Amino acid sequence: MPLTIAILIGLFVFQRRGTGHIGSVFGPVMVAWFVTIGALGIAGIARHPAVFAALNPLLALRFLAHHGLGGFLALGGVFLVATGGEALYADLGHFGKLPIQIDWFSLVGPALVLNYFGQGGLLLDDPRAFESPFYLLAPAWALYPLVALATAATVIASQAVISGAFSLTRQAVQFGYLPLMKVVHTSARQIGQVYIPSVNWLLMAATAGLVLGFRTASNLAAAYGIAVSTTMVITTILAYSVARRVWAWPRWLALLVTGGFLAVDVAFFGANMVKVADGGWFPLLVGAVLFVILSTWYRGRTLLVECLAKDSVPLENLIAGLKPGQPLRVPGTAVFLSRSQQGTPRALLHNLKHNRVLHDRVVVLSVDAGEVPKIPPAKRVEVERLSGGFFRATARFGFMQTPTMRDVVVHAKAKGLDLDMGQTTFFVARDTLVQARNRRMPAWRIKLFSLLGRNSLHPSDFLGIAPGQVIELGMQVEL
Repeated sequence: MPLTIAILIGLFVFQRRGTGHIGSVFGPVMVAWFVTIGALGIAGIARHPAVFAALNPLLALRFLAHHGLGGFLALGGVFLVATGGEALYADLGHFGKLPIQIDWFSLVGPALVLNYFGQGGLLLDDPRAFESPFYLLAPAWALYPLVALATAATVIASQAVISGAFSLTRQAVQFGYLPLMKVVHTSARQIGQVYIPSVNWLLMAATAGLVLGFRTASNLAAAYGIAVSTTMVITTILAYSVARRVWAWPRWLALLVTGGFLAVDVAFFGANMVKVADGGWFPLLVGAVLFVILSTWYRGRTLLVECLAKDSVPLENLIAGLKPGQPLRVPGTAVFLSRSQQGTPRALLHNLKHNRVLHDRVVVLSVDAGEVPKIPPAKRVEVERLSGGFFRATARFGFMQTPTMRDVVVHAKAKGLDLDMGQTTFFVARDTLVQARNRRMPAWRIKLFSLLGRNSLHPSDFLGIAPGQVIELGMQVEL
C-alpha cells in the first residue's frame, strides 16, 4: 500500500503538466500495452480456437435460462470485463470523438476482445489456469515484464478518469452547479483540456483513502461494478433525452435505439446491486453527496438571483436620478465588478445608499470568458461612455488567456478610458445569507450554500487585483 499511495501522489502531482504533455509520455506505453495483450490473446486462441463460439449470443441466453437466478447474478462478475473500456469516453472533451473512435475500433476494442477470447481458450484447454488466466497467457520469462507493463497501464488508465473529472467540474461551474474555482487551461487547441488544482488534490486524498480503506483490488470490485453500471444506466437515459430534444428523433426511433442498450444496462445494474453491502455503498454515497452539493448550489444561486433582481436598477436610471452636487463626488476612480453587463452592481447601490458618496469616475466592469483560445487585443476591452462620469466596460478573454486587471487597464486606455492603478479602488459585493421566516430552502441547505460561497474563488483573485486596492461591501440577503 505505501508503494501504491506513492505512485498515486506522483500521478496527481504530474497533472499540472496538462493532458497534452501527459499523453505524449503515456500514449506510447498504452500502445505497447494493447499490442501486448492482443498478441497474448492470439496465442491463447490458437490453443483452443473453438472459443470463437462465444460470438453466438444464443449461448449466453441458454446459460441464463439453465442457471436462473445464479446465471443472472453471474452478470455482476461478467460486468467487470466491460469496466474500464467506458473510461476512454471520459476524454471526449479533451480530444474529440474522432480520435477516440479511431483508438477504439483500430486498437483498444480488438485488443480487449482478443485477450478475453485468449483467456477463454486457455481455460478451455487447461481449466487449472483459472487462478490467473491473464498472466498464464504469457510465457514464464515474460511474467515480470508483463507485471511491470500492467502496473504502468493501470496507473495511466486513471488519467482518463482524472481528466474527465476536470472537464465535468468546469462544465458544472459554467452551468451554475458549482461555485467559481480556479481553472487552468493547458491547451490552445482544445477548450476541454483543463487542470483544476482543488479537484486534483481532492481526488488524490479520496483515492488514497480508498486504498487505505479497501486495501485490496478485490474489495474494490463491488464498488467499481456498481459505480460503472449506474453510470451506464444514467448515460443511456440521457442519450434518449438528447435524441428527442436535440436531434429531434421520433419517439419510436429513440426508444428503439436506447431501449436495447437500457435493457442490457439494467440487467448488469441489477446483478451488481447485490454487492451494496460488500462495498457498493461507497459510490452510491459519493453520488448522493455530490448531488446534494450540486443541487444546493444551483438552487441557492437561483433564489439569490431572484431576491437580488427585486432591487435591481438599470444603470441609466440610476444616473438619470442623480441630482447636481448630490451625492458628494471625491477624487479618483472606482471600479465596481459586476457579473452582468446590464444593471447596476449591488456594491455600487450599497455604497451610494450608506456612504452617500461617489468617485469622480465610476466604472462598471464585467468579465466575459470566451469559448475561443484567444481574443485579439483590439477586441479585448469594450468601453461605453455614459453621462455623469460613468463608464460601462466589458473585458473579454479567451480560454487560453489569464484575465488580469493590468491587461484590462492597458486595453481600456486604448479605448479612451485611462485608469491609474494608483488612484483606483475596486469594489466587490460579498453576500451574507440570512434565514428568512418564510425561507424557500431548508436551514441546513442554506448553511451548505453559504459554506460553498465562502470557499469559492474571489473575483479579485480571478483578476489578480492587489488586496490593498479592494473594498468588500457586505450585504445580508434573506433567503
